[in-house]
Amino acid sequence: MSEHAPLILDIAGTMLTDADKRRLAHPLTGGVILFSRNWKDRAQLTALCAEIKSVGEDLLVCVDHEGGRVQRFRTDGFTHLPPMRALGELWMKDALAATNAATAAGYVLGAELRACGVDFSFTPVLDLDWGGSSVIGDRAFHRDARVVAMLAKSLMHGLLLAGVANCGKHFPGHGFVKADSHLDLPVDTRSLKALLAEDAAPYRWLNTTLASVMPAHVVYPKVDSRPAGFSSRWLNDILRGQLGFGGAIVSDDLSMAGARVIDGKPVSFTEAALAALEAGCDLVPLCNQSVESEGGSAIDELLEGLAQAKAKERWQGSDVSEERRLALLARGPALPWDELMFERDYMHALDLLP
Repeated sequence: MSEHAPLILDIAGTMLTDADKRRLAHPLTGGVILFSRNWKDRAQLTALCAEIKSVGEDLLVCVDHEGGRVQRFRTDGFTHLPPMRALGELWMKDALAATNAATAAGYVLGAELRACGVDFSFTPVLDLDWGGSSVIGDRAFHRDARVVAMLAKSLMHGLLLAGVANCGKHFPGHGFVKADSHLDLPVDTRSLKALLAEDAAPYRWLNTTLASVMPAHVVYPKVDSRPAGFSSRWLNDILRGQLGFGGAIVSDDLSMAGARVIDGKPVSFTEAALAALEAGCDLVPLCNQSVESEGGSAIDELLEGLAQAKAKERWQGSDVSEERRLALLARGPALPWDELMFERDYMHALDLLP
């Protein structure tokens, strides 16, 4: 087993620079997350993914590609996928049609990404649509946890048919709070009993299907003073212990405001990464620092800081965590784009989308 590589990094442009190649070749780097700025067209994206894989064939090429307003690639033939709320609305009219549409959405999403060389999308959102969260909003399937679980399972089936793993987010639930954890540290004052009965219920029902889970940068003070992604109680005792989840836990972006304060104190990216790993996360993404920091210096500081922490035995990583990372890589052959466009299952899936 190779060394545990927990870091997921970003790049600034549409091709790799020498600095990108050096960072991606670091033994602690396990993946790359792509954004709209990394997209020009399908040929460029395919070349970029191949270039990333030439640095390390087991680097995980990731993207936030959910449908609706969170879809990084939208032109040059990519299908405009509906927001997940559209599937929830269809459920209220025809539940079986909605599950078929969700499977179709997952297949189209996964197959199109794989045709360009992308391994993995951070989807689906399992948050409940409580109606007050601007950051979640129509990204959620429904208010009813049972409907969320059924539609998410159908969408994950479609991803699986395309050879793509899934990521349920944001555990135990981000839909109740109004604050945006990109900009603030939201606080949800409900009890553990209430959270397990409602928002966290899909994670228990889907524990045989979920490949990975992303915890929320939200504090639930009646359970723990730390945000869920930095809480061993949430990740080890509740998610793994009570809810039976055995896949990869992926921290939400360490650059978000909700990750920059722990125990009431501002923390560095290295301190945030260590806190997440020590709490039970297997992977830690740091996003947008290739463009936010001068020359990506924050990325280099994180790589060096985590390497030093490992040398001092503050953090060691594990074979189990590395196995969980490798399990997120795409599986099976991917159809090239021109062949995919005429594949029977793909064309059928397009017809089923709402």
